[in-house]
Amino acid sequence: MATKSRIYSTPKSSIMPWLGIATIVLLADQLSKLTILRMIGYAETKVITSYFNLVLVFNKGAAFSFLAAESGWQRYFFTTVGSLAALFIIWNLQRHSAQRLFCWALALILGGAVGNVIDRVLYGHVVDFLDLHVAGWHWPAFNLADSAICVGAVLFVIDELRRVNR
Repeated sequence: MATKSRIYSTPKSSIMPWLGIATIVLLADQLSKLTILRMIGYAETKVITSYFNLVLVFNKGAAFSFLAAESGWQRYFFTTVGSLAALFIIWNLQRHSAQRLFCWALALILGGAVGNVIDRVLYGHVVDFLDLHVAGWHWPAFNLADSAICVGAVLFVIDELRRVNR
């Protein structure tokens, strides 16, 4: 005979699909960076279209090269922050694994964060190579990990707006 709590509880979903998505993001990010490191020299530009280039640059800071000019402490700081964020995300994925949009957002952010942490550990900086530009104005170079983090952040906001509107 089933207990009342068992009847009304939602089935526990697995964290594994979300970790799988994060792993795919991580692998795509690292493979793309390794490919670029072998194809292009530092600061070299390969024109792809009139609005998109590949350019190899190293970012010792955070987004938009925030703190990049510091003495080196930022490598350890951002590695620690990224690692703690990854642990917090995994904890949240375990707690909320049945919430699809929320977990998609977290999985993308997790894969991107770990990808950039790996760069900091291996190289001391993040490898950036995607360069979008319009009319001479260039967006700061970024990578697949950064893209996944941004898409995850947008999904997170959409999920929160949906939750608020219920």
